Amino acid sequence: MKKITYLLDENGLTYEIFDRTVPNPTIAVVKAGVEAYKKAGADYIIAIGGGSPIDTSKGIDIIITNLEHADVLSLEGDPGTKNPSAPILAVPTTSGTAAEVTINYVITDENNHRKFVCVDAHDIPVVAFVDSDMMMSMPKGLCASTGMDALTHAIEGYITKGAWELTDMMHIKAIEIIGRSLRASVTGDKKAREDMALAQYIAGMGFSNVGLGLVHGMAHPLSAWYNAPHGVACATLLPTILKYNAAYTGEKYRDIAKALGVKGVESMSLEEAKEAAVEAVAWLGKDIGIPQSLDELGVKKEDIPNITKDAFADVCTGGNPRDTSVEEIEALYKSLLHGSVVTA
Repeated sequence: MKKITYLLDENGLTYEIFDRTVPNPTIAVVKAGVEAYKKAGADYIIAIGGGSPIDTSKGIDIIITNLEHADVLSLEGDPGTKNPSAPILAVPTTSGTAAEVTINYVITDENNHRKFVCVDAHDIPVVAFVDSDMMMSMPKGLCASTGMDALTHAIEGYITKGAWELTDMMHIKAIEIIGRSLRASVTGDKKAREDMALAQYIAGMGFSNVGLGLVHGMAHPLSAWYNAPHGVACATLLPTILKYNAAYTGEKYRDIAKALGVKGVESMSLEEAKEAAVEAVAWLGKDIGIPQSLDELGVKKEDIPNITKDAFADVCTGGNPRDTSVEEIEALYKSLLHGSVVTA
């Protein structure tokens, strides 16, 4: 943060620091941010950090210019806001969420153990400073989880129902860069972190236009119920959901396997290529230390029926290439309690 406040001081720009942001930002935090903004008489927000600070800033600044949504809950889905948010200057410090370039943000309703997605073209920051130097201090675990979040964005964006040629170009390129860079990025390699900064940005530009799928739909409740880091939740679910969706994606898994560096994929049968894509994603997660079961995230079997309802209702679930049901989502959660992979 001092890299930025130093520049503000040097140029005589006054500011107040709001440091109450938390992982998986809550309604209460957004409301507190709105009050801090008003008290400071601010004109804009500089959002420094990962998805949580940037999402918090989106919620605050949308409310500042659309006070009828001060309850925060009414921002869920497409709220039909009338006015663009107050200006946000986004400075991401993680390489995963792409919140600095998307129309989405996610807020946690703690009272109901629920995360809800807000989709609003009025919330996009006016400028994003995607500078990998700001990402070099990420610890390995955060680098791994946010990197897998970026991979999930790219893969779900590539196979979602709304995908089309323009976004396909973005997503397949993002998958390629992540496949060759994420392992080294986790070890702290500077060039790899630069590449991951680019990859997550490209993936964000893609999925923000076409949506996501069941991985995100099922990951959001895990963060709401257990405060699991969003990227970790996505990464733990991803291989299983890929297998679940395999029969509904045409040749796209062959493209994913090739982008991830699988050799000889062109000569494989389609079924072999699909298996290779799932295995490549699973091995990438294992190599960088992603949990392989939901019980490692604290998930309790008795909670699964309620978590399932939240996942089925999540706005991301509707974009999944395979139509799903409450019963199938519950089976998927249960299959992952101890790390097994469900068969499609």
